[in-house]
Amino acid sequence: MAETTNLPADPRQFERDKARVERGFWAKVRRTLGRVPFLEEAVAAYYCAVDRRTPVQVKAVLMGALAYFVMPADMIPDFIAWLGFADDAAVLALAIRSVEPHIKEHHRRQARSTLVGGAGGTEETGGLA
Repeated sequence: MAETTNLPADPRQFERDKARVERGFWAKVRRTLGRVPFLEEAVAAYYCAVDRRTPVQVKAVLMGALAYFVMPADMIPDFIAWLGFADDAAVLALAIRSVEPHIKEHHRRQARSTLVGGAGGTEETGGLA
C-alpha cells in the first residue's frame, strides 16, 4: 500500500491557502494589532506552518485556518467590532487544538517577540518586528 501521509488531502487547496497567507498574513497582523485577542496564537500558528520541521498535514490545517483569517470577506465581516473576529477565532482555535502538539514553545516565543518588537522588523514580517 502506498504511503500518502506526506501529502495534504487536497494539494491544490493547500497551495492556494499558502499563497493567500503569504500575500496577506503580515498586513492583516499589522491592521489588527491591539484589536484581536488571539493574535499571538495566530502568529505562533504561522511560525509553525512555515517551519520546515512541521509535517505537511499540520501545515495544511494551519494554512487553511490562517487563510480564513486573512480573507477580506468571511462569515462575519471583521469591521463589526469584536464580533467580526469571532468566526476567525473559532476557526483558528479548532485548527490549533487539532495540531497543538506541533506548535512548539519556540513558535510561541517567536510570536511574542514579533508582536512585542513593534516597528522595524524583517522583510518576512513586512516591517513588523
